[in-house]
Amino acid sequence: MQTSEYAIEAHGLVKKFGNFVANDHLTFDVKKGEIFGFLGANGAGKTTAMKILCGLLLPTSGKIKVAGFDVYTQTNLIKKHIGYMSQKFSLYEDLSIEENFRFYGGIYGLSRKQIAERTSTMLKKLDIEPLRKSLISSLPLGIRQKLAFSVAIIHSPGIVFLDEPTGGVDPITRRQFWEMIYEASEQGITVFVTTHYMDEAEYCNRVSIMVDGRIEALGTPGELKKKFDATDMNQVFLKLARKAG
Repeated sequence: MQTSEYAIEAHGLVKKFGNFVANDHLTFDVKKGEIFGFLGANGAGKTTAMKILCGLLLPTSGKIKVAGFDVYTQTNLIKKHIGYMSQKFSLYEDLSIEENFRFYGGIYGLSRKQIAERTSTMLKKLDIEPLRKSLISSLPLGIRQKLAFSVAIIHSPGIVFLDEPTGGVDPITRRQFWEMIYEASEQGITVFVTTHYMDEAEYCNRVSIMVDGRIEALGTPGELKKKFDATDMNQVFLKLARKAG
């Protein structure tokens, strides 16, 4: 089990596909309970790195530990100790809310009693208890995404990976979603989140910004704005993109 203060330790992470280098010697650590933003334009290498950290893809080289486990030899243990919410909606639309919780809770090894208790707690928190038998397909996108996040942490993982979780929802729902992220972080869950919304970078404890497979900036939002003489994170991102161009 994990004894280090870090939930994620990546040192010299390289991933090549033939001659193409998707991740070029990425080095970063993520502390337990931290909200870590993993930013970059499309094609920067974010999704590839996230797949490696989730134990879904082997790196070409580098030393990487997630929840204290080695990504080369302990991927099954990594998968048990993390939650994951994909960019595309990750619940079964032809099942009800209750059935989705039961299905995913079973995959994560929870008992029926645990599943029932945690389902009720989460639905009350979201104020949608009366909808528990509703099909996912009948629900608004904002509620679906909040449910997907709740399912991703139903087993109280050490780390949850969120791949652009707020895409396509309105600003109010985005804010509510981030309140759920803060609450998870306060409970000790490490949150590793990718996003295209630069205002969301301001909500993270620290962020990294990838450009063409490399991490070009890493620090708190305040540190990066000061370093790049920027008024907001969008300016930081634009300056890095122009520099790369």
